[in-house]
Amino acid sequence: MTSHASVSASPSVSASPRNDADAPATASAISTDAMLEDLRTLVEIESPSRDLDALAASAGTLENVVPAEATVVVDVRVESAEEKERVKAAFAALTSHVEGARITVEGSIARPPMPESAAAELFSLAQQLMPGIEATAVGGGSDGNLTAAVGVPTLDGLGAVGGGAHADHEYVVVDAMAERAHLAAGLVKAIQHAPRA
Repeated sequence: MTSHASVSASPSVSASPRNDADAPATASAISTDAMLEDLRTLVEIESPSRDLDALAASAGTLENVVPAEATVVVDVRVESAEEKERVKAAFAALTSHVEGARITVEGSIARPPMPESAAAELFSLAQQLMPGIEATAVGGGSDGNLTAAVGVPTLDGLGAVGGGAHADHEYVVVDAMAERAHLAAGLVKAIQHAPRA
């Protein structure tokens, strides 16, 4: 399950003029300092059953302008409804560790987790069609999360075989396309001819 949340740390004090000798360095760096410090708090939200990654971070507009805010985009993936609620609560409770800064959390965990049990029935059919095929949990998110959440048997990952997803080295194994298409077609046929409850 994947979601994106923006966490912004903004200074709640006015920046002093650049030539003010009394202006502390933290006035100009408060938002970036806050973001770096509070990223450590985000990491503490981690647990063995979920994954949290900071995907993009930004601060300021120009090199000689005091940053008004710093923003980090976070990718969240969980394996259970309980863990989803725990992570949501942890984000809602975030407070800045840097004096004069505040955190605003936007976004939500948009997709429910997909338990392995949702794939059990269809994976059994897949094993009959392609003996030796193995299941693996990858921690991704797709429309399969939505169908699994409402009780529909869901087997994800029937697309192309490859690697490097969402990266500049992403690739597809062309020689495996026909085999994967045969598996998908076989599953559709098996479902069509399965006894109705």
